[in-house]
Amino acid sequence: MSNNGYLLLVEDEPLVQANNKKILERRGYSIRQAYTLAEARTIITGEPPSAIVLDILLPDGSGLDFLYELRQTSNIPVLMLTAMGTPQDIVKGLETGGDDYLTKPYELPVFLMRVQALLRRASLIPETLRVGPIRIDTASNKAYFNDDDMGLSPKESSLLQQFIQNPDKILSAEYLYEKVWGQKMPGEDKTLKVAISKLRTKLTDSDYTITSSRGEGYYFEMM
Repeated sequence: MSNNGYLLLVEDEPLVQANNKKILERRGYSIRQAYTLAEARTIITGEPPSAIVLDILLPDGSGLDFLYELRQTSNIPVLMLTAMGTPQDIVKGLETGGDDYLTKPYELPVFLMRVQALLRRASLIPETLRVGPIRIDTASNKAYFNDDDMGLSPKESSLLQQFIQNPDKILSAEYLYEKVWGQKMPGEDKTLKVAISKLRTKLTDSDYTITSSRGEGYYFEMM
């Protein structure tokens, strides 16, 4: 994390906030705290954090709604930290855009390791990805063709990012689904095919396309 970077802890339980802040600051992280979603929105408007630790049950709304809003404009890594621990809760949190999910109660060393792993993964992604006239701003998750917004949805942009990061490789449907939706592909689910089709259409004027390799997956190539 840069000297100016910080972690945002969004949590309404004072003891949880205090313990998490203490263990992270001991490791040299700069911390900002929000006890409500309104406070969190105000903080990130000024300067986006390096990562967010996000509770779901908050006094002024659901952390899932906040995460959904965030994913419309940003790929800031998010660790969901909540007492909601059923398999359905975890799937919903990851589907909404969470990068990791930790249920309460938890051990502080485990929490620290999960935050550090999240930041390591995030640092492997450059701020800008380019191929020919296509550019992706990974912080905002927006894609541009000759500096014009391509109008991609967050999932479409994340798919395109996977292709640009893996040139000349056939990417399996299972790999793409897990990377973009954050979970294993549920059987014959058509979600990926629909997203690929829409992305392919939006690439029409870019000189690039996504080609299907029967039984293997998809690859990105010049037309």
